[in-house]
Amino acid sequence: MAHKIVFLTGTRADYGKLKSLMRQLSNNNMFQVYVYVTGMHLLEQYGNTWKEVKKDGYANIYVEDPKTVDSRMDVNLANVVLGFSKYVGGIKPDYIVIHGDRTDAFAGAIVGLLNNIKVIHIEGGELTGTVDDSIRHAITKLAHIHCTANEETKLRLIQLGEQEEKIHIIGSPDVDIMVSGDLPELVDIKQEYGITYEKYGILTYHPVVTESTDIKRKFGEVFKAVLDSQRNYIIIYPNNDLGSDTIIDLYVKSEGKYENLFFQKSFPFETFLVLLKNADFIIGNSSAGIREACVYGVPCIDIGSRQAGRYNPRVLRNICHVEEQYDAIRKAIEKAKEYRVKSRYFGLGNSAELFEQAVVEEIKADTKIQKCFVDTEETQKKLQKYINEVLF
Repeated sequence: MAHKIVFLTGTRADYGKLKSLMRQLSNNNMFQVYVYVTGMHLLEQYGNTWKEVKKDGYANIYVEDPKTVDSRMDVNLANVVLGFSKYVGGIKPDYIVIHGDRTDAFAGAIVGLLNNIKVIHIEGGELTGTVDDSIRHAITKLAHIHCTANEETKLRLIQLGEQEEKIHIIGSPDVDIMVSGDLPELVDIKQEYGITYEKYGILTYHPVVTESTDIKRKFGEVFKAVLDSQRNYIIIYPNNDLGSDTIIDLYVKSEGKYENLFFQKSFPFETFLVLLKNADFIIGNSSAGIREACVYGVPCIDIGSRQAGRYNPRVLRNICHVEEQYDAIRKAIEKAKEYRVKSRYFGLGNSAELFEQAVVEEIKADTKIQKCFVDTEETQKKLQKYINEVLF
């Protein structure tokens, strides 16, 4: 009997990470793949990206009602828990696969844990400078099986008390698509969207939830610096975190006013990759500047705290970090071409195969539902010292 495995996707970003994994297991008779679409995918103001998931033709796909999406993150979490719980109660899956650090993934982990369904978490152990860190590490403690991007993130999961044998390094799954031969041609993309620029940068800036009260000032610095640089930009709308309305309002007011700014709510993942590969640089605070840009060696101007701790500058030398300060951003734009350096730190493009091997291995190992916390060697030594010196 095939093992039922549900992939939960809530954003255009996590779908780019999960897509190659879905395809891989869909071609294996050991698995019956289901896809649950929720969250930001459902919102018209962010491009109705659920249509892109649907277009990829999965056999078993469920698109949640857009009415379940709320601007408040806690309410959104509760709504996804309710909807997803009802869904998995109907199909009774063996595994739930979630990615990253969004509230949708958090909801999937909660539902899995409390319904005795094994949870597979993709790309745990990462560090960022926002509330996402807390969500991501919480998901780690709820998940049963971990598929990380590299050794660095694996070590963090061990530090969080996870069993080493349940941690599999598979690289970053989006690299599979990045290095494939299936990407569209740039000339066709430009024609489809009406992009006329020969040279351009990409701006994608998201609100930082813990800094939402200062978003207007900070993004004002960013946008002014971009405008005054007098370069061409493809500007992609932010995610739906608290504070996104401030950014979107400025975009709406600016559309049609500047010939050098092209605004787009969202692009299909493959389309975005081609635009990124051919860009002069990417600027903002998106993880795409950290993860995808380095694979192609595209310079990244990383702004503010959102990706703090996400990368080692000695490893990823395509990144120039600045704060939300006009002068610093202008200088970084002028120097961007100096940062055109490639990196293979996040994988070789074989994540889907490694993921499939990991899941098959876990099936054979009969992973237990009940988790246990594993103390590090250092903790064990300190505990033993405490017992010897204090208790006896």
